[in-house]
Amino acid sequence: MRETPKTRQDFKHFYPITTRWMDNDAYGHVNNVVYYLWFDTVVNQFLISHGTLDIHQGEAIGLVIESHCNYFAPVTFPELVTAGLCVSKLGNSSVRYEVGIFRGDDDQVAAQGHFVHVYVDRLTRKSISMPAATRALLETITL
Repeated sequence: MRETPKTRQDFKHFYPITTRWMDNDAYGHVNNVVYYLWFDTVVNQFLISHGTLDIHQGEAIGLVIESHCNYFAPVTFPELVTAGLCVSKLGNSSVRYEVGIFRGDDDQVAAQGHFVHVYVDRLTRKSISMPAATRALLETITL
């Protein structure tokens, strides 16, 4: 069963992204793998810009254990897209992000999906509780 496309109202954080020439595939639209790069970008931009993810020295890191995307409309180069972000599930050591990709000023997504992080110790890679600062930040965009 196909998901219903979400709208901007379904998201709480937004980040603009410019498509690149290399994003297009042989069929003249942005290749499906690029959407996953955009998902990763909006999630990590949110965490880094709010000071809860130190990619170089932080003890806790989030590893992606699951991702999914549905496509509703093509995106091409050159275009400005906006990635919308919210949290739909916040566990002890994991978080499920919902991400929407919007073309220009469109209110309905061109693509939408989810992205799951599990927090682990940087050195041992064993699951740990999500850091308190990260949890507090994620609560601000939880549905």
